Amino acid sequence: MMITDLVAPEAIIPALKVNSKKQALQELAARAAELTGQNDRAIFEVLLRREKLGTTAVGYGVAIPHGKLQKLDKIFGLFARLDRPIDFEAMDGQPVDLVFLLLAPEGAGADHLKALARIARLLRDQDIANKLRASRDAQAIYSVLALPPATVP
Repeated sequence: MMITDLVAPEAIIPALKVNSKKQALQELAARAAELTGQNDRAIFEVLLRREKLGTTAVGYGVAIPHGKLQKLDKIFGLFARLDRPIDFEAMDGQPVDLVFLLLAPEGAGADHLKALARIARLLRDQDIANKLRASRDAQAIYSVLALPPATVP
């Protein structure tokens, strides 16, 4: 599974201006709603419910908020590079500036987990994360996300 299977070029926000985790989730939900035709409030509620179980910040300045929606027909991803880092209650205490939103249909099961694992692997790669942080426009960010996965020798 390639990241480009999950996120389209129009689903990239190169410099999202937010001041809090809640505001970030609201903005991401609104953008996801525009692109999927889903209800932004429903998306926001799903993301909030997931965050209440525990933060989706995975460390190193990265968060992967995610959830499942009944009416969604395929896995959907949205990537945002934040204008400035925010507190996302990460276990390592680091503020977050790279956010990959993942939404999946209710019955996605293993595909949802595979997508989450793939995103986490990609964004934990410090070289990739640094390239994403250095990219200033959506096309540059998409090009970094489209890089083939590094092979482990």
